[in-house]
Amino acid sequence: MSMEANKDLARRAIEMWAGNAMIDTSLFRPDYLNWQEPIAAGGVGAISLEQWAEIVAANHLAFPDLKVEIDRQIAEGDSVATHWRFTATHQGDYEGLAGTGRRVSWTGVQIDRVQDGKLAESRVSWEKFTLFQTLGLIG
Repeated sequence: MSMEANKDLARRAIEMWAGNAMIDTSLFRPDYLNWQEPIAAGGVGAISLEQWAEIVAANHLAFPDLKVEIDRQIAEGDSVATHWRFTATHQGDYEGLAGTGRRVSWTGVQIDRVQDGKLAESRVSWEKFTLFQTLGLIG
């Protein structure tokens, strides 16, 4: 695949987080791994495609108006780095916290690896502190 096609694939996967988006697991290899630094529930580690889809679906309920903005993408070889921003209103349960009605915005960087035209792996670093502080989960 071309680097532009790889960037488009990475963008489409990140845009699945949007509140009105459908989750399309056909863009991913069955053995896909998503490395989260940090994982929202705590710690650092890898989650499977099934776990990733469950987290995205739960976020659709917690942040049904979530908007995804792609600030920048850089591609090289089989990898795509994407800097993104999520903006939403906390309307449903998130990490045990009922909807607060608070408007939240956080950013992250995701590095995706493409193999055979599908996403094989993602490494994500995002602003957990900003999100949790805005929601009142931490002081």
